[in-house]
Amino acid sequence: MTTSIIGFPRIGENRELKFNTEKYWRHQLTAEQLQQAAHDLRVKHWQLIKEAGIDGIPSNDFSFFDTTLDTATLFNVVPAAVKTLDLSSLDRYFALARGYQGDHGDIKALPMKKWYNTNYHYLVPQFTATTRVKLVGTKIFDEYQEARDAGIQTRPVIVGPFTFLSLSEFHDCQPADFVTDLVAAYQAVFAKLAAQGAEWIQLDEPELVKDVTGKRRELFTAIYDQLLAAKSGLKVLVQTYFGDVRDVYTDLIHLPIEGLGLDFHEGRQTAQLVQSGFPADKTLFAGVVNGKNIWRNHYAQTLALFKTLPVQHLVISTSCSLLHVPFTVANEDFPDQVKQHFAFATEKLGELTDLQASLTDPATPALARNQALFAQPRVQPNPQVHDRIAKLTADSFVRHPALAQRAQIQQAEFHLPLLPTTTIGSFPQTREVKRTRARFRKHEISQADYDHFIGEHIKEWLKWQEDIGLDVLVHGEFERNDMVEYFGQHLDGYLFSQNGWVQSYGTRGVKPPIIWGDVARKRPITVKWSTFAQRQTTKLVKGMLTGPVTILNWSFPREDISQRESTIQIALAIQDEVLDLERNGIKIIQIDEAALREKLPLRQSDWYSEYLDWAVPAFRLVHSQVKPETQIHTHMCYSEFTDIIPAIQDLDADVISFEASRSNLEILDALQKEHFQLQVGPGVYDIHSPRIPSVAEITTTIHQILEKVPEQKVWINPDCGLKTRGITEAKASVEHLTAAAQAVRAELTAKGD
Repeated sequence: MTTSIIGFPRIGENRELKFNTEKYWRHQLTAEQLQQAAHDLRVKHWQLIKEAGIDGIPSNDFSFFDTTLDTATLFNVVPAAVKTLDLSSLDRYFALARGYQGDHGDIKALPMKKWYNTNYHYLVPQFTATTRVKLVGTKIFDEYQEARDAGIQTRPVIVGPFTFLSLSEFHDCQPADFVTDLVAAYQAVFAKLAAQGAEWIQLDEPELVKDVTGKRRELFTAIYDQLLAAKSGLKVLVQTYFGDVRDVYTDLIHLPIEGLGLDFHEGRQTAQLVQSGFPADKTLFAGVVNGKNIWRNHYAQTLALFKTLPVQHLVISTSCSLLHVPFTVANEDFPDQVKQHFAFATEKLGELTDLQASLTDPATPALARNQALFAQPRVQPNPQVHDRIAKLTADSFVRHPALAQRAQIQQAEFHLPLLPTTTIGSFPQTREVKRTRARFRKHEISQADYDHFIGEHIKEWLKWQEDIGLDVLVHGEFERNDMVEYFGQHLDGYLFSQNGWVQSYGTRGVKPPIIWGDVARKRPITVKWSTFAQRQTTKLVKGMLTGPVTILNWSFPREDISQRESTIQIALAIQDEVLDLERNGIKIIQIDEAALREKLPLRQSDWYSEYLDWAVPAFRLVHSQVKPETQIHTHMCYSEFTDIIPAIQDLDADVISFEASRSNLEILDALQKEHFQLQVGPGVYDIHSPRIPSVAEITTTIHQILEKVPEQKVWINPDCGLKTRGITEAKASVEHLTAAAQAVRAELTAKGD
């Protein structure tokens, strides 16, 4: 029995990759300096993993932005417009990831979507009829050689061909058109790695845990029948995660591969599948250490599972890549009685070796310590929270009157123009804002000085919004560090790490809070600054909240109670905040559910029974008690919504804004097909790119929206908050948005006259 991991956090213990990459973007580092920093980071991580006693060490799980994008560039799946940019290969890569606007051209970034049921995002490869798939890159070979030069034998990792095709978009072509060339390109990778001395290759195929039937199953078998005909002597590990492979388990165990990686944490049927039979000539890479949460593994339960598996060759592994958890608990200042319950990425390496030792020697001290940890209850329940939940009725989740009647009441109340303009909520979090917030947290400035600073920022940005003619304003959220962490800090039941950063996309990191116990609101959270902002203007200012499902999904959840129960607790806490805002004169309240789809089961048959049947009512619980004239907005960002339109409508908000710019407004067709009733604000430009859209570009987008959605139901807004953008680009883009909306509004008014 040996140990392995699927992948490791790439951003670094102290987010070195983020800071160095952003310095490169600001021209404060050369390309050579950035590449050297990345090399040093990779070697450091390989050595750490080796010294922890892990036998199977991956390489090529590192990326400057995203491994799916790395795979696309490796195989020449790059738009022609980017190939012809007179830029270095590194800068063309970043142009694909972030967009490019400069002397050499104007390129939009690739579409970006959520990576399965996580808060990580991937870049969507684009195939056209002129795409010529072939091996053109060297990254996977270069990084394998780096490890060899450091004295470490690694297992190169790459997104598998079935997943790669499944995650891509095809324009005037289809996946089957590229199977032969893609297989040849993968086989070329096999041959070159074998020549370098590699023993294994890991093909990541998380797509296999989704519904794989009919033509999808035919595509999978067609790819692997051809691919495995020439392995060049490499041992092949097909690695899956985020669920079980019930549709193709029989196909997988009969493939001529040497290893199969299965998820025993999220894979509800994984144990049952393996217990039905596993080939003696294959190695099972058993994903038993949870790669997506920070709680300690319960060794006794895991060891009991191993005893039920009829497997001759076993590798103890993680359920998925460790990039989804922070780097190390060692950098945290939790009390020991708290810290002992946590295992971040580095500590999970130790859990793997503990399990390995405990399998051969049940008397190991590590097993005894773990048994003692789980022998005592971790937290005491909050009786007030449980009593409140027990008193909920069916009507607690229903808002009155119905949507259409509310829309009439709200229009009479607000008198908003056609195509009302707004932003999603946050404005740029400058260094000055972050520094001042940090100084206040460290008690270096007084409450009065801090309040003055925040108040002046709010007034400055309110005036700018008024000056450019926005219709519904926001206060900018300058007092908030993160849309989930900020709320968690005002709720009982939450803990917060100091350095628990996890990559979300590119150099963007998030620091998910930890749900430690029962959740309840301690005091009003947003009322102070929302009401302050509303007093500064005669225009409407939105109250800005984060919804219960997103708070849960962007936290590290408890494992001792159900996610449904945790979410209802959070929903009641946010309901208290909604009603306080309403009582204090806030007439439009936005409750963001950016992550609603994130935890949607990957199998469609499980969507309602395992998730939507409680997630949607939890959102309704938050706003069910407000008055008809209070307008409830919600926002959803980078994800795929077209297949859950009925559930989104069932949220019963009044207005929904969502990402649409990077997905070419595809969701509008689904809204039209489903006769969507809510007012909608499809994002008219991409805030995750630094490029500034022109007035003409946004005008064209608005006209495209109006071809699909009645003008009376359309709001005009960016596709997400602006906290990550610089002031210059944020202001210019929103000014262009406002000008475009006003121009189209004038056109519509003229037609009406």
